[in-house]
Amino acid sequence: MKTILRIVLWLLMGAVALAGILAVLVGYFLYTPDPVLPRLSGKLTAGAMVIDGRKRTYQAYVPKGLAPGAPLILALHGSGENGTAMRIETGYAFERLADQRGFAVVYPNGQDGHWNTCEIDRDAQKPAPDDVRFLTALADRFIGQIRTDRNRVFSVGLSEGGFMAIRLALEAPSRFRAVAPVAANLPEPENFQCKPVARGGASVILIHGTKDPLIPFHGGEGSLLFGLIKNPKIQSTRATAQYFADLDGVAGRPVTTRSISADGFGVERSLWSNGAGAEVELIAIDGAGHVFPQPYYRARRLLGASPRDPNAAELIWAFFERQRPGQ
Repeated sequence: MKTILRIVLWLLMGAVALAGILAVLVGYFLYTPDPVLPRLSGKLTAGAMVIDGRKRTYQAYVPKGLAPGAPLILALHGSGENGTAMRIETGYAFERLADQRGFAVVYPNGQDGHWNTCEIDRDAQKPAPDDVRFLTALADRFIGQIRTDRNRVFSVGLSEGGFMAIRLALEAPSRFRAVAPVAANLPEPENFQCKPVARGGASVILIHGTKDPLIPFHGGEGSLLFGLIKNPKIQSTRATAQYFADLDGVAGRPVTTRSISADGFGVERSLWSNGAGAEVELIAIDGAGHVFPQPYYRARRLLGASPRDPNAAELIWAFFERQRPGQ
């Protein structure tokens, strides 16, 4: 009897120890503190509109005293998230820049946390939400209400939000002058449902870590948690950049430069440009994971290395700022 009790006691102690180890591992790979909310001039407001009988919601940040004719950025969250998550995962970087550079930022919410991207999702609700129409109407609302510049409307997206930004570049280039997909590539042709409306469309800047486990930089099928989370096959980031260069009619090889970031990550920048019209830029960060690089927030370790430098928001805004009407 004593032997049995001793065995049970050892098993219980082992289970407690194992639970403790698992808790430490979960905390290490999944926990990360929220960024500090910066002191800003304006206020965050919430809004809603009805598109095709569906209520669609968003949050918006407009700096105090924003002049008419300012640019507008729509920032699109990742899969299963919302605009609040996008604000956190970018470290409020676009709101900081909005105060400094003078533009408005809108954080739309996908339907049930998702976007209807160029990937064919056979499990999606039917009929699928028309997110191109929603985001275009949302941009038009701010053009009308606070008189932002209709010729300088941009979109940035992270992960699934980046896939949605790609769709905007393909199907709504007349409204979105430039887009910035972060950690997002084109789907493989057999899984591609978008139809580009025209050649010579939106400019595109892609930012991607070469060690992204979920959206592989070199293409293929991404996964997390030993394959429990999987994504359909995608094209490589370089192939995605070349696709847009070809679509925009930018001939020739890109101009490529290399540098080392302040925290030791190799950064390769490739620019397709003919001095007029649309541009395509690819910023590859060697060793970075499925993250939005910036100094205010460290992504969960499960997603890979999270560089503090370069600041993706500053790179994106510099790209957007030089996309001027008439170019």
